[in-house]
Amino acid sequence: MPGAQPARNPMPPADQTVWFAETVRPHEPALRAFLSRRFSSLPDHDDLVQETYARLLRVSDPERLSHVRAFLFTTARNVAIDHVRRARRSPVDPIDETAEFSLLEPAPGTADALDQVQRHEAMLAALDTLPERCREVMLLRYVDGFSAAEIAAHLGLAAATVRVHLMKGVLDCARFFRAHGLLEGAAAKKGAR
Repeated sequence: MPGAQPARNPMPPADQTVWFAETVRPHEPALRAFLSRRFSSLPDHDDLVQETYARLLRVSDPERLSHVRAFLFTTARNVAIDHVRRARRSPVDPIDETAEFSLLEPAPGTADALDQVQRHEAMLAALDTLPERCREVMLLRYVDGFSAAEIAAHLGLAAATVRVHLMKGVLDCARFFRAHGLLEGAAAKKGAR
């Protein structure tokens, strides 16, 4: 928008530095482990961490974040997904000097990597079909690794409600996979009974 001003951060830079050092930086080792585990196919986790920090610092009033860790990990997940989407849009990467040597060597795990990407895309598509709260609970549980009790506390829900959302989410995702032919083995077993 012409003339639009970026969101102003009411926190002075010195306070923001202290807040960041005390509140955000202690989570960096866990954040890096999360990115390595969940997005192992992405080449540079340092870039993901830096972009996550940049997005976090653009929040209009970061001191008001009551669950910094959850916000940080959700932001990192979104950054990683954005990188995956960008990579899908531009499939041709420039070849560097060492790439010619790797082209001569067999690439073990290429099929596994492709399968992992396809499974990830199918999971995202299945999650998109869920109601918003159910999707949020599923992402906190299966992507961010929260326990049901942590999800309940984070979202202000009863633990039983979280369990209902998890059960509904799993069942709805399984239906989605069956409807799209992604659970062939399970469908064949069911038909054999």
